[in-house]
Amino acid sequence: MSAYTNQVKDYVERYKAETGNDGLLDPHDVAAWALHNGLHKPNPKTIIDAIAADIAQVWREEYRTDKHGRRYRAKHAATHKKGNKTLSLWADLDDPEAPHNHFVRSFAQRRQQIVGDCLQLKTDVDVYNDKREPDEPIQVPLDFTLDVAELQQPLRKVA
Repeated sequence: MSAYTNQVKDYVERYKAETGNDGLLDPHDVAAWALHNGLHKPNPKTIIDAIAADIAQVWREEYRTDKHGRRYRAKHAATHKKGNKTLSLWADLDDPEAPHNHFVRSFAQRRQQIVGDCLQLKTDVDVYNDKREPDEPIQVPLDFTLDVAELQQPLRKVA
């Protein structure tokens, strides 16, 4: 674990002790408290990272509609290694200059993220069920075939 990670964990614990936390944490409240108490001092890289994260969020939320009425995400990210640095590069689906291999990589990486999320969800549910031993253990089906098919159905107008 990095020194920075340990520093953040330490001031989160201090925040909880000093504010009478109820078990629910808002990262914005913790950040404001840490900044106010001089525990976290932003540097130019941190500020650039925050702005870049805002830009990426705007791109992530940009949707368009194609000629068939399908709503699609316009911009897609893929991570690339450059030396010892990992870059997140974005391309617009409608940009004819954007290389095909970028989208192959982006879609494969998004699929892996979904698989990872499903694995973590299953693990969390299994641990919850083991720890709590509820009368009705939580079951989470991970086959999304019918869910996707249902969402692809055109909306029916109610008369």
